[in-house]
Amino acid sequence: MADNTRLATLADLRTEIDALDDQILSLLNRRAGLARQVGELKQQTGDAQFWRPEREAAVLQRLMSANQGPLTDEAVGRLFREVMSACLALEKPVTVAYLGPEGTFTQLAARKHFGQAANLQPVSSIGEVFRQVQASQADFGVVPVENSTEGSVNLTLDHLLEFPLRIAGEVQLRIVHNLVSRGTAIKDMQRLYVHYQTRAQCRRWLAEHAPHLTLIEVSSNAEAARRARDEEGAGAISTTVAAEIYGLEILAAGIEDDSENTTRFLVIGQQDVAPMGRDKTSLVLSAPNRPGSLQELIQPIAAAGISMTRIESRPARHGLWQYVFFLDLEGHAETPELQPVLAELEKKATYFKLLGSYPQAVF
Repeated sequence: MADNTRLATLADLRTEIDALDDQILSLLNRRAGLARQVGELKQQTGDAQFWRPEREAAVLQRLMSANQGPLTDEAVGRLFREVMSACLALEKPVTVAYLGPEGTFTQLAARKHFGQAANLQPVSSIGEVFRQVQASQADFGVVPVENSTEGSVNLTLDHLLEFPLRIAGEVQLRIVHNLVSRGTAIKDMQRLYVHYQTRAQCRRWLAEHAPHLTLIEVSSNAEAARRARDEEGAGAISTTVAAEIYGLEILAAGIEDDSENTTRFLVIGQQDVAPMGRDKTSLVLSAPNRPGSLQELIQPIAAAGISMTRIESRPARHGLWQYVFFLDLEGHAETPELQPVLAELEKKATYFKLLGSYPQAVF
């Protein structure tokens, strides 16, 4: 009798879930219809900015703040990111260039930011991502800019200087490295294919578990997986997605030295982004070559109470021992708090370039 009661209760719960699913489906399609109307209105008014990152970030932030569980805030963010991705595709599918091939962390970052409905196109290099966006062959690009363990990706910084593009967003992705092969045990391997940053992020594990292997650097984690699939006696350090794509077995998971290993990616495009309330501004500048000049140059930032979350130096590529400095500031360039600070920095600097203001990563 007790079992019949339990089964009846389970049946009731499933009936209620089915009814809720029907309501959710109806509401999702209603939302999609409104999104389609937004797209039609934009076409009528000549609004070319069909994707508004500040609007998406504000919606996600509001919903995550309103969340009362039991779903986690991140789960809510991911669910609604996909809802917005599918609805945006009714207006116009977004084309996003990323460092390929399929299965790279950059692809995972692009999916996290743009959702499953985006049209992702892999390219062969970070420079090619910039070129695709500059030539309007892609609406946006996603590139790695810094890792919590190994620091900045210098190629990305150099291309930010070279190309007249804007940063339109950022993505933070937890990085998990796996040892993969097509079934070859680690003791029987001779070669291990690995990206240079991945190698650095797994330094201790490699020294302890794979000192006998010849390490061969490749352009991406996905390329490492492809090589391991095609060669006898080879392994790779790669992503779970790449292992699935190339039919490889995961021999050891999570072999990165730092369990909090995270990479920050930038979304690049040709449009300026409006403020959303939790913004970040990136810029690059140089100071006169004299003692104390950098401290004097950035003094207005501290005086205005603006938080500087990052500063990074790079050779200026003109003049011996000349440097430029990449800065990330909290706030948006169009706000009254930051506008006068940027104006003063531009006046004092020997070189000044605003790279963009954009929403901070939501999850």
